[in-house]
Parts: sequence; structure tokens; C-alpha cells
Amino acid sequence: MADTGAPGMVRTVAPEVGAPVPRAAPVTRPGFEAERTIRMMGARVRVLRKQQNLTLKTLADRTGVSVSMLSMVERGLASASVGTLVSVSTALGVHMSDLFGPGEDVDRSPVIRADEQMTATTGAGGVHRIAYRDPRAGVEMTLQQYVPGGASGVTPEHSDGREVGVLISGELTVELDGDVHTLRPGDAIAYLASRPHRIVNRGAEPAQALWLNLEA
Repeated sequence: MADTGAPGMVRTVAPEVGAPVPRAAPVTRPGFEAERTIRMMGARVRVLRKQQNLTLKTLADRTGVSVSMLSMVERGLASASVGTLVSVSTALGVHMSDLFGPGEDVDRSPVIRADEQMTATTGAGGVHRIAYRDPRAGVEMTLQQYVPGGASGVTPEHSDGREVGVLISGELTVELDGDVHTLRPGDAIAYLASRPHRIVNRGAEPAQALWLNLEA
């Protein structure tokens, strides 16, 4: 319809012949990626468990996680804290990041972008981003962030291998087998992961640290 210039009239313009028709941008439902990750992780736990001919009861006994919780995790009905993931991965003899998919053997870029790295919450005010892992070398490096009052878990945890950490900013307290160690920026700590340990931010500012998990 031509523009008449009359008040209240709406001008419409016919598209040019051959002009591309604009497409609506795809809509991503909030939380979809997180839900998909939870489902994939649960399916991976189930596959690894069955490959080792383990029952849910056996895995529960090895991890201290209830059968009902493990069942919900495997079915993608519940997310798991970092502590639970560590316990499950240790019981299955794999790295925590392996629960989100098998390791890559093909050649790839030496750069791992931040948005490509897997993140997991501790459920107690902490976020762990796995910056690098090499299952063959038994190395996993995580960037750990804790809000004031945040912790690696509600209770002390333990696993296999060794852990080495260095504080980047803020202040962290490491509860190690009954002893308490306070870290300030630049301080480092190393210990056997089999010793019960918990990391807590008792300061007034967010804290950030780099942590290495080394297989025994």
C-alpha cells in the first residue's frame, strides 16, 4: 500500500524481489544448558557404574551418598555438589571432569577458552572452573572462587592423590585433618587428598585460588 500521507495511515513497504527474508533469532530457554549438562552427567555416571558392574547400593557404600540421591543424579533429576562429584568420581576411578564426558584423544588447540571450560558449584558458596585436565598425566587444574562464607563443602572431604593450591586474591582457610591454615594472596599449600580437608572463605571479600589435583 502506498503512503498516502494521511493521518493515522500506516506505511507499508513491499520487500524487494529476491531479498532475503529475516529469520527470528533462536530462543534458548533459560536453564536449558544447565539441565542438559545435568542429564548428560547423570547418564555418564550410570554408564561408568554399569561398566564396572556396580550396583547403586555398592556405589552408595563407597561414596557415602544415599542410593536415592545417586538414583536421582543418574536420571538427571538432581544436580550434585562438587563434594558428591569428587566422591563419585573417586569411587569410579575417574577424574571429576570425566563424569561430563570421555576424555579427548584427538589433537586440538592448545588454548582452552574460558567459555569452553566446565564449571561446577560446591553447593556451599563456591564455584570451581576446570581450566585444564589431562587424564593420561593425572593432572587437573581448577580456578576456585568463594564468596564470603563460601566453602568447598559442608563437611571435610577426601579423595586420592595430592592437591596443591595457591591463593590469588582474598583470604582462605584450609581445614586439614583437624588443623587450620590461613592463606593470603601468594601463599601456597600442598597435602595428600586422602586427608580430610575443607576450604572456607572466612574473609569479608570474595576469594580466588588456583588448585591442582594430582593423581597418586
